[in-house]
Amino acid sequence: MGFKNSFHPYAIITIVFWSLAYVLTRLALQHFSIFSLGFIRYVIAICVLLLISYFIRIKFPSKKDVPLFLLSGCFGFFIYMIVFNAGQAVVSSATGSIIISTVPVITALFACFIYNEKLKLFQWIAVFIEFTGVAVISLMNDSFSINSGAVWLLLAALSLSLYNILQRRLTKTYTALETTTYSILGGAILLAVFSTESMYEIYTAPMIQYVYITVLGIGSSAIAYLAWAKAFSKASHTSQVSNYMFLTPFLASIFGFILAGEVPDNATFIGGVLILIGMVIFNFGEKFYTVGKCSKIIL
Repeated sequence: MGFKNSFHPYAIITIVFWSLAYVLTRLALQHFSIFSLGFIRYVIAICVLLLISYFIRIKFPSKKDVPLFLLSGCFGFFIYMIVFNAGQAVVSSATGSIIISTVPVITALFACFIYNEKLKLFQWIAVFIEFTGVAVISLMNDSFSINSGAVWLLLAALSLSLYNILQRRLTKTYTALETTTYSILGGAILLAVFSTESMYEIYTAPMIQYVYITVLGIGSSAIAYLAWAKAFSKASHTSQVSNYMFLTPFLASIFGFILAGEVPDNATFIGGVLILIGMVIFNFGEKFYTVGKCSKIIL
């Protein structure tokens, strides 16, 4: 697969913006409520996407696919945001990080049953290594707690996994721009129930908060989800794209240091190395095995 047709650059763009979102969201929540922030973020995103769509002239979805786009918006933006924030309010950051990091695994299992996509043994080994890396980052200096919040976070992981599955299906028929625009539009319509509270908070927000929500709306939403859909359209397997989500805790720690002065500890570096090793094995393990096999034959 040449670089032009590769899903890797698009997946990386998404994960960078999503990792940045963890830091910017914490900063934005100093003023906005969790519901207002979600609504404003996706309103900005849909405005940008609709503006782009106007000039590019994207096609309208067929009637039979409208329910799929509403489901995509519901799972990816409405339900996910509500249950994730509900869970994070009552569990430790370690618990939240570990449960959400199960999204690539859950997505792979869904893809296995729905699309008959199979992971090879070395890929399951890679997933275990990556999950271990996330656990190291989360647990070396924190504690794992189980309560009702864990149930909310599991629902969040399931919701995001279902969004990934729907994106895989929709990008077979629609372009990445069309898929992303109509999915976020569906989510924004559902999130409009929080519009009244949001208007007041926008009016009273300090100037720096406008910077945070603009980056969240344009970068971490419009660009990130557009690149995510593009990655799904180019990858041969759903898990190849969703696997990149294991990088999020590591990159979020780096951005936390750059933007908020949160100094990464040894756990971050050890866990980050494990995650990177796992990702290399997952994406290139078969090539290494083939090269090694050929070398033995030559020798």
